[in-house]
This record gives sequence, structure tokens and C-alpha cells, in this order.
Amino acid sequence: MTVRMSLQSAAAPLILDTNVVLDWLVFRHACGAALELALRSGAWRWTVTAAMNDEFDHVLGRGHLDDWRPARAAIDAARMAYATLAQPSAPGGFAKLRCTDADDQKFIDLALQLAPSTLLSRDRAVLKLARRARAVDVAILTPEAWLRLAQPVG
Repeated sequence: MTVRMSLQSAAAPLILDTNVVLDWLVFRHACGAALELALRSGAWRWTVTAAMNDEFDHVLGRGHLDDWRPARAAIDAARMAYATLAQPSAPGGFAKLRCTDADDQKFIDLALQLAPSTLLSRDRAVLKLARRARAVDVAILTPEAWLRLAQPVG
């Protein structure tokens, strides 16, 4: 199965690392509008775990992002509207890919659990696993690469 084929699946699971969510909901990165449109259309299903939500809340709560004036009500509304909460599988229930950054392992594990799935990240440690992840039906991409591949044809 190629990455392109798994990207064209209906209601495909999409896992977003914390920085991608921040780019979308806080920094208003250009990819965010297309990401939100893809989620709103129902073509993609953003899936999170409680640990991912906790990490995002922790990052927002540290105060380092205050200069960007994050609109917490709008951020929470988007998360409520688009995120689906999943329970992580017990370790060992699927093929393991080990990330050199232990904080990012939860994103890899969920992508493996939901395979075929897509994980969006800008993190170098996560992106290093992309080639090996394809062998187990997980696409690991930057948001920009995902947008190029996920655009509807015609």
C-alpha cells in the first residue's frame, strides 16, 4: 500500500502532534485553514488521547505563548468540534517504532494503533521514522507534505 492510497481513505485517522495543533489553533499557520476544512468535511478524523490533550493543555498553560494571545475559548471549541478521544492500546499490541524523543512516542503509538493512519509532525525525531512507518500503513508527514498529497484531484 502506498502512502497516497492510505491518504485517500474516507474518514482516515489523523494524528496531530502538539506543535501542529499549536500552528493551527494558536499561530494560525497557513496549513491550519486547509486542515480545518479537511476535518470539517469529514474526510479526516483527528484522533487524540487523554495524554495528548494533557500535553497540549500543559504547553498552553506555561505562559510562553501569551504574546500570541491564544483565544482559549476558540481553541477549546475547535478541539471539541474536531477531536475524537481514543483509548490507547496496551503496549505490545502492534508493531513498535521507537522514537528517540520519548515525549513523542504517544503520537507514534496511536498512529500504529489506528493504522492505516496519518501522523502530522514537524519534529525531526518523529519524521525520521517515516520510511519504516510506511511498512506498517502509517504515513508520517509534515503538514505541508500532507496538504500536497491530500488535495482532491480535479
